[in-house]
Amino acid sequence: MTQVYVSVGSNQQARQHVPKALDAISTEFSSVEQSPVYESVAVGFDGDNFINLVVGFNTERSLNEIDRILNLIEDSCGRTRGEERFTSRTMDLDLLIYGDMVCHDDHWDIPRQEITQNAFVLRPLAEVAPDYRHPELGVSFLQLWQQGDFSDQDLWKIEL
Repeated sequence: MTQVYVSVGSNQQARQHVPKALDAISTEFSSVEQSPVYESVAVGFDGDNFINLVVGFNTERSLNEIDRILNLIEDSCGRTRGEERFTSRTMDLDLLIYGDMVCHDDHWDIPRQEITQNAFVLRPLAEVAPDYRHPELGVSFLQLWQQGDFSDQDLWKIEL
């Protein structure tokens, strides 16, 4: 079994799309753990605030199969894909961790570099998996959160 962590984010009809995506993830994967839900300002562009959280689960599915499932879930939430990287989204599911895999190439960014760069990724990840160690850095996600300086990134807990 491989431990997987996925970030979930939306800033378009988020209160509709996030629960829909969570239901689909729970249907596809068993024993899904979920972090608290956070709201944050858009990063990299001017747009509505995002709702973010992280889910974790163990699976025997391949990396490609998980990627395909996550893309289908995004599509079911009305995700449109374009060349613009920083833009509003109905659903954004990003594979953060796939076991102890390290791969940074044209297709994969695992562990996702956003983990250490964005509070909206690291804080929920540190809450759902505080003792899990970053595959490259060897430091727990809780330690990374406690040692990081995210004072310039507004983030607050919300209820869905």
